Amino acid sequence: MLDTVTSSFRNAYDQPIGAPLPGWTPPPIPPREPMTGRHVALEPLHLDHADALFEAFARDLDDRAWTYLPYGPFASRAAFHDWVAANAVTTDLVLFAICPGPDRRPAGIAGYLRMMPAGGSIEVGHLRFSADLQQTAAATEAMYLMMRRAFDLGYRRYEWKCDAFNTPSWRAAERLGFAYEGTFRQATVYKGRSRDTAWFSVIDSEWPSRRLALESWLDPANFDAAGRQIRSLAAIRAAQRE
Repeated sequence: MLDTVTSSFRNAYDQPIGAPLPGWTPPPIPPREPMTGRHVALEPLHLDHADALFEAFARDLDDRAWTYLPYGPFASRAAFHDWVAANAVTTDLVLFAICPGPDRRPAGIAGYLRMMPAGGSIEVGHLRFSADLQQTAAATEAMYLMMRRAFDLGYRRYEWKCDAFNTPSWRAAERLGFAYEGTFRQATVYKGRSRDTAWFSVIDSEWPSRRLALESWLDPANFDAAGRQIRSLAAIRAAQRE
């Protein structure tokens, strides 16, 4: 593997080094400001969202959506309120309520974490989509809006991580255009069990093509009268590579 690591840049000792970044400055922490698209609005998470979110999650057929999150399921509305109240204001996270459809009723949560402006990297996570939100245009658009904001702010690296056993999350990352980078073995412990963590990323040089694919998929012309997609995101991305 070492033989594949090359660089055209050298220092005064003729050692290979990374590409210089003239004029690059660290980006700001993402603001707690709404993001709005055709299908969805992302609103900074607030206690006012708690009841609607609790009810949306309660409509799920079972609790499997909580399996790979470090918290949940919540035994009571009050316990969930406490979680929202604590995490809506922490400086370690910037969380949003995902509010799809014309009524903009909260149906999921997503957020930024591991925000490291000095290195230009940021992670998307804390993804909890209710059954009403899963596999919808609103869900895809929410991920597009968050990615767009991060790169618009100047981040160089946008990360996605999941439990290596979390097949739906793994597939979602690949569908959205994230590159698999490897698995960190025994990376952490949560809910009393070991977790191997799969790492994915999109970097700034890849973002223009990912953006074009997502915008092409989200274009109203890509949906029929019943709201069904005409071309899949995978097909659009494959066509880009031809």
